[in-house]
Amino acid sequence: MLFAAKEKGQGLVEYALIIVLIAIVVIVAMQFLAPTIGNVFTEIANTLDFVGN
Repeated sequence: MLFAAKEKGQGLVEYALIIVLIAIVVIVAMQFLAPTIGNVFTEIANTLDFVGN
């Protein structure tokens, strides 16, 4: 009974660490993909501008 609160806290910390790790991976992936994604949106905007004229 005395250890239940500590185990709950430990589980919460583990989930928080997993979320932080996932966030770091997403941020690093977005840093690498940002130029590619920007180029895709630029191509779409150029195509829409060409069609609109």
